[in-house]
Amino acid sequence: MALIPCAPMFISDFDYELTDELIAQYPAADRRGSRLLELDSGITDRIFSEFPGLLRPGDLLVFNDTRVIKARLAATKETGGRAEILIERVQSERTVLAHIKASKSPRPGGRMLLADDVVVDVMGRDGELFALKFSVDVMPFLEAHGDVPLPPYLGREADASDDTRYQTVYAKDPGAVAAPTAGLHFDEAMLAETHDAGVRHAWVTLHVGAGTFQSLREENIHENRLHSERVEVSEACCSAVNETKQAGGRVIAIGTTSVRALECASAGGSIQPFDGETELFILPGYEFHNVDAMLTNFHLPQSSLLMLVAAFAGKERILDAYRHAVREKYRFFSYGDAMFLTPEANA
Repeated sequence: MALIPCAPMFISDFDYELTDELIAQYPAADRRGSRLLELDSGITDRIFSEFPGLLRPGDLLVFNDTRVIKARLAATKETGGRAEILIERVQSERTVLAHIKASKSPRPGGRMLLADDVVVDVMGRDGELFALKFSVDVMPFLEAHGDVPLPPYLGREADASDDTRYQTVYAKDPGAVAAPTAGLHFDEAMLAETHDAGVRHAWVTLHVGAGTFQSLREENIHENRLHSERVEVSEACCSAVNETKQAGGRVIAIGTTSVRALECASAGGSIQPFDGETELFILPGYEFHNVDAMLTNFHLPQSSLLMLVAAFAGKERILDAYRHAVREKYRFFSYGDAMFLTPEANA
């Protein structure tokens, strides 16, 4: 559970200056070809291929094995108007919750048409989402006709290269509509290299939702509610975490989604298997239970993910590191460079 500090916190407390030219539009030529900012006792500029050298035998890397689905679809309303469907969650073989972008939102009982004469019925609303029913099984249709749902700040259509590069090499369980981007830097050779160095691997599943890109609406941070995401933390992962802790190793989360999954499963203090929804909102003042270090990308100004890393590494420390990254022209956001963070207490 998050601990509420005495002083209020505001979205504007988590801002920094960034020019558009630093937003990575495409990934580095090689997965491990990005830069790496190490924030430990100070700031060190590295390249990502140096990451295994920051690890110790007995450490545990925890990866999110969710797989991004081709969740974006072009649709035509019964009236002839165009619409775009962005699936947030597949609920069954033929039903989903989705965002719909159109000049006028469809009403319950309405229909939309997709490729191959597939029909989508609008069953109702669930908050900002629409409950939809397809006339065919959803997952095979998405694979054949959907587009990779690139982040909105990229401002471009997905191309063939995004099918593979906006996906981790270890992606397994389909359900995410945004990639766990810290994992995009790993190739098979680096996974093997860390394993051969005596570093263990464990896996969680958190299906990242489109809500990860939504702005917080209320200036007072505590008046906001974070989007819900599906999480699974297995008994095997819990055992690996406990064994690592008992042996004096570090639990290193690969990405904020792995942090959120591990901390969700540790809400009672000790980590326990978990399979369900989480709305965990990690803010400065939060007491971390099982994460000793993390690898992450650079996050949007005023975003909940920037607040999470600030909770872990210290707000001023993080903002100083971000200002350094801007001066040194690091590449930002999903296809950008990475950071390796240790807690503020270790600095």
